[in-house]
Amino acid sequence: MDTVKVVSYGIGVIGRRLANHLLTKEGVEIVGAVDINPAIVGKDLGEVLGGEKLGVLISNDADAVLEETKPDIVCHTTMSYLSRTYDQFVQILSHGVNCVSTCEELSYPSATEEGAKLAEKLDKIAKENGVTLLGTGINPGFLMDTLPITLTGVCTRVDDIYITRQMNAATRRIPFQKKIGAGLSVAEFREKIEKHEITGHVGLEQSIKMIADAVGWELDQIKVDPVKEVVLDHDVESDAIKVPKGHNAGTMQMAYGIKDMKNLITMDFRAYIGAPEEFDSVVIKGEPPINEKISPCVHGDFGTIAITANMIPAVINAKPGFATMIDLTPPHATGAHMRKYIK
Repeated sequence: MDTVKVVSYGIGVIGRRLANHLLTKEGVEIVGAVDINPAIVGKDLGEVLGGEKLGVLISNDADAVLEETKPDIVCHTTMSYLSRTYDQFVQILSHGVNCVSTCEELSYPSATEEGAKLAEKLDKIAKENGVTLLGTGINPGFLMDTLPITLTGVCTRVDDIYITRQMNAATRRIPFQKKIGAGLSVAEFREKIEKHEITGHVGLEQSIKMIADAVGWELDQIKVDPVKEVVLDHDVESDAIKVPKGHNAGTMQMAYGIKDMKNLITMDFRAYIGAPEEFDSVVIKGEPPINEKISPCVHGDFGTIAITANMIPAVINAKPGFATMIDLTPPHATGAHMRKYIK
């Protein structure tokens, strides 16, 4: 292949940033674009991305796009839940096309009984069509699972792992700030939680299960606490949202991988406007102990588009079937010419 032919499936915020990033790469050609948003269907992808026309019209007919363009891979950025994206993956794989997706639950579906069943079906379809499917992203996909797993590689013994991600939501895009309920009263926040309009972080179960399987821990239970509001004793604000003291500034959530009533894996996720520090940390108790900290934290959007793009060669090179991040070669940056990484 002279170039890696890509179809961008999902032209939302992340999909647009990913497409713009791919356009900076040599050896990559975006040959098709799929979305259901009537405001952009029929428009040239380049113009929607804020640049010159690419000669690629955004279509709501994925089957037609996949049939006409015959891509090497689909970069899929639509929804977080596997049950809602399953048919999309079936469609892509049935056309004999590889796929890398930011669907959070796809990162490690065996964390739930339903996810395991769907992944088994997708694995079968992928193998029948000689292609590979991967779910990845910054989190889940790297910071709270692949990175901690990699860090255990220098340990002779691992007793337990504590992983924290803390973000100042003021540095994130406005839709994310609204997604975590920043600026709402506590009553409004809890009402939205009850109505599932705010769902908390998706992927904690998947990250815990991935780590446990990688290090050989058979957990008794994976426990994910309800998402909680973050209430500060002072006013904070972002460029878009003001949060008076006593109102909700964002969300926090804990999750645990438990064995014999001990927390072997702890996930501590915090995202709120006014966080005093942004960081990602992994603390491993064992031999030797590991205390890793990235400060400030890795930017979620840039990290997501980077790892999605950087995993394209690994997915194309992989044996057919459904894969997770622990099945493929460790992630790394790809140079300007991505085609050079394809076997």
